[in-house]
Amino acid sequence: MAHIVTPLDQPSNYKDSQSRVDRSTQNELLSRTSTLYVGNLSFYTTEEQIYELFSKCTTPEDGGGIKRIIMGLDRNTRTPCGFCFVEYYSHAEALACLRYISGTKLDERIIRCDLDLGYRDGRQFGRGKSGGQVRDEHRDDYDPGRGGWGAQAQRAEIERKREMEVRYHDSQDVPGAVAGGGGDWKEAEHTSENTLKRARSPEDEGDSGRGEPRPKVEDDAGRM
Repeated sequence: MAHIVTPLDQPSNYKDSQSRVDRSTQNELLSRTSTLYVGNLSFYTTEEQIYELFSKCTTPEDGGGIKRIIMGLDRNTRTPCGFCFVEYYSHAEALACLRYISGTKLDERIIRCDLDLGYRDGRQFGRGKSGGQVRDEHRDDYDPGRGGWGAQAQRAEIERKREMEVRYHDSQDVPGAVAGGGGDWKEAEHTSENTLKRARSPEDEGDSGRGEPRPKVEDDAGRM
């Protein structure tokens, strides 16, 4: 049965594209590594939650335990982007956590673990064009735990809104368009009404033009 059931503590066939070692050298390094790569994390999962879960398979009484946790960060915003590295003091502890924790839930997400060649400075940042992980660059579904829509879908939505704004702006310049939500025609109508009114002359309110009454005169019939 040993050749039928895949061992749970074996690394995947993934090879870091930026690693300069060949496959045989990689397998040798993975056989001694004490670092785990953890993926499919929620952007809201904290380092404290990761420490609590991944310390369950450690043996601090024997000098083991978690050495450090490096949270994966968006390259532009410096916020968590869904992965981390967990370094242990021994290879056996890394294997134990790979065996018992990979495939379990954390923050209602099924996380995946893999043996890693070891953390190097700079690997904490996402490699996607938008600053996050590459997988979120091409994701076309909505995942609230990983920032909503994928980066390409978000860019397409932003571009669609920009085109709509440009189209609406251009429509205001054509003949017969109502600009400014209808405010301009109201102002024009009010101006035309004022121009149609006859200006008051001094004779309407007296020679002085200051509202003094005009003197009463008799008409031909002798009426005042």
